[in-house]
Amino acid sequence: MSPKERMKARCEKWLAAEGIKFKDNEAERTYKMALQRFIDVIELERLPDRIPIFITGTFLVANLYGLTPYEAMYDYDKLTEAHKRFLLDFRPDYDVTPFFVGSGKILSILDYKQYRWPGDGLPKHVGYQYVEREYMTEEEYEALIDDPSDFWVRTFLPRICGALEPLKNLSPFTDLWEVVLVSSQMIPFGIPPVQEALKRLIEAGNEAMVWVQKLAAYGAEAASMGFPGLVGGATKAPFDILGDTLRGTRKVMIDVYRRPELVLKAIERLTPLAIKQGVRGANGSGVPVIFIPLHKGADGFMSDEQFRRFYWPSLLEVVQGLVDEGCIVYLFVEGGYNTRLQYLKELPKGACMCHFDRTDMVKAKEVLKDRVCVAGNVPAGLLLKGTKEEVKAYCKELIDTVGRDGGFLLTHGTALDEGNAENLHAMIDFVKEYGVYR
Repeated sequence: MSPKERMKARCEKWLAAEGIKFKDNEAERTYKMALQRFIDVIELERLPDRIPIFITGTFLVANLYGLTPYEAMYDYDKLTEAHKRFLLDFRPDYDVTPFFVGSGKILSILDYKQYRWPGDGLPKHVGYQYVEREYMTEEEYEALIDDPSDFWVRTFLPRICGALEPLKNLSPFTDLWEVVLVSSQMIPFGIPPVQEALKRLIEAGNEAMVWVQKLAAYGAEAASMGFPGLVGGATKAPFDILGDTLRGTRKVMIDVYRRPELVLKAIERLTPLAIKQGVRGANGSGVPVIFIPLHKGADGFMSDEQFRRFYWPSLLEVVQGLVDEGCIVYLFVEGGYNTRLQYLKELPKGACMCHFDRTDMVKAKEVLKDRVCVAGNVPAGLLLKGTKEEVKAYCKELIDTVGRDGGFLLTHGTALDEGNAENLHAMIDFVKEYGVYR
């Protein structure tokens, strides 16, 4: 099948909603109309009935219903109940998943060091924060390039999870290639610290089953009420995997100058892995939309020459690889991309959505209108501190200038951790009333 045929097959299966027990006919109708509305703005082949409205955030719902970030990360029942109340009270087109909140219990079991979270290094009333450090040294580039999985298991995981530090004592699993080596390869698993690390993995796995069952039950209930989930999986731009996750911001930008060929080799090695991760998400969830947050390619972070050499080619390859497998790619274009819009014209037609944060929306629509769906970008500050009249006026301007020809989804700019209930109602209700195609 062609990529378009694969996407059509995935979307038809998504729309069929097999296995969902809708509470009534109206819930089923609402669910399928919301999905068709989204598919229409992605494919760019027809106008939907109206502009879709999408809300996303990490601790937004918890904040609206009086939960601290700590409670959201440690009390799954309180979190999912708050999300259910949000859907019934605000009636967005799509579910606002609690998945990205994560489990504080699992992080604690693993002694996870790459973030600080409420109750572990941070007060209970604030959200989690990234700890910017060098998690892969410059000397370890070759190990990453040679065998990423081995590097992750024996170097990276022991470094970012205190409970898994003993895994650095393991031998490469690829050393086990004949019967005479089986016995000796098992020796590290007899070392008490390694055994303790494995016990902690089992403990984390048991807690993960509790967590995912709670979230799955919530997701099924949300769908039964008529609110489809809009994200089936996630992956990252290869440069961001290297720069965010492994080397750190400062180090990766030094590498761009001092060891550019190693940077390119690492990106090349990570690219197919990023594609496979996204496809696994779509296959496992049954939802073809794959989320990719874009970080270090924003305006001002690197020069156009650096973007063209280090960031864009591998990102485009990931997007194309996902589209070839029938996926819809949801690019969260964080920061501004006003100087990068011409690159986005190279994205596969009718298979992508660019959710803009601080990019000029009118300019984005002018450049991309025949290529990709554009989404955005009501400012978080306006939603928090503005009046509902100001929120409606901003939404009206977006609809009149960006949404009039289709291919547009209205949402906020950056993801939300806090909310103003009156203004969120104003945004959602106004789009439903005014954003109709007549």
